[in-house]
Amino acid sequence: MTSPKNAAVTSNELEENEPVKIILAEDDKDDQELFIEALDATKVSAEVVTVENGQELVNTLKDRAEPKPDIVFIDINMPVKGGKEALAEIKSDQELKDIPAVMLSTSNHPKDIEETFNNGANLYVQKPSSFTGFILILKKVFILHWTKALLNPVRNIFFVSEKNISHKD
Repeated sequence: MTSPKNAAVTSNELEENEPVKIILAEDDKDDQELFIEALDATKVSAEVVTVENGQELVNTLKDRAEPKPDIVFIDINMPVKGGKEALAEIKSDQELKDIPAVMLSTSNHPKDIEETFNNGANLYVQKPSSFTGFILILKKVFILHWTKALLNPVRNIFFVSEKNISHKD
């Protein structure tokens, strides 16, 4: 069973601990690069594996030769198998369901947010419009939400966007 590193609650601890193993399911190469560069800027020690669609994500997670990630970030709109479908498959699999899943989307449509919450996502992140916004969001995910929402999804902190983050967070 994979779960977030419980002790990793401050930026210093996240920098010093064993790298966080992340799978990023994102079909847009520019968005993959932006995510990785923003993550590097947060100083969170991480190993990122990228996949380009939901089917590739599910296959990678089910591959017993691959270590399970600490967290997956899943774009909602991808070819072959979309993020919502991949999430449903992951959360219905006994061996994968405990892996924290963060949904990524440009949408802030309540239906998308509600559906992914009900299907077991831990957080829903609206993709920011700026590099600085992406850094702020990733800091919030890894530092503030690491032991809260990633262990147990909480409706009132489920949706994260650049607009609802204080620069002091």
